[in-house]
Amino acid sequence: MLDTLDAAALGHSLLGTRFAEGVRHFPSIGSTNTSLLEAAAQGAPEGLVYIADEQTAGRGRGGHSWHSAPGNGLYVSALVKPTLPLRDALLLSLGTGLAVQQAVQQATGVALDIRWPNDLLIVQPDATTRKCGGILVETAVEPGADPMLRYAVIGIGINVHHAEFPPELATLATSLRLATSASLSRESILLALLRALDLELTRQETTADDHTALLERFAQASSWVRGKRVQVPEQGGYTGTTSGLDSRGFLLVTTDEGQQRTVLSGGVREL
Repeated sequence: MLDTLDAAALGHSLLGTRFAEGVRHFPSIGSTNTSLLEAAAQGAPEGLVYIADEQTAGRGRGGHSWHSAPGNGLYVSALVKPTLPLRDALLLSLGTGLAVQQAVQQATGVALDIRWPNDLLIVQPDATTRKCGGILVETAVEPGADPMLRYAVIGIGINVHHAEFPPELATLATSLRLATSASLSRESILLALLRALDLELTRQETTADDHTALLERFAQASSWVRGKRVQVPEQGGYTGTTSGLDSRGFLLVTTDEGQQRTVLSGGVREL
């Protein structure tokens, strides 16, 4: 049976959230993030959500391409306007990861791990991990001595019904379908996701001066934050063991030489 998305039904089910009036569905689109960024630049209101059955120019963090088979995945971008300094923008990615993890568990029973800062992973029977989704947050900034976010577009891609992947992704990627025998509904996952994201954003708004609880929740939700042996490609490349998050949410790694370093971008991989 075709797993369709009904924007009107989703909007009705999202009453009471910032996304209730904003869901827009596209059978095919270049990139939900790119299109929503264009709308945001033209003054679109907070809560606008673009969802697509297919992306023809989907992209992930660092400019990586995103395999996007028609109807198989969940491709969604949400426009939000948090009162948040640019220096704390990473918190949006971390909070979104928590929202996705909660929503997928609720809607499908599948437990996701989060590879800092934004990769959604499923642990395989042989204890290896494969990626089933990712998060890309793109922002615009109000200039000033302490720049504030003007808006952010939160992009989320999740492999749902994929039964196979192109050869170059076959050993790296997986899907919810490959992880569970349960019946899957993209609409149910999306509804749980947008509700969880709205709640997460509200939490951040009400604790704007203290992000300790968010950082600790992320550390508990991700096996990558503490005690993971990793290879880090930046700063010339080094290896070490993860040792928590700093006050802004950046990953700390104690190198094999005993020096503590702060990871400023993604690309961390397990040794």
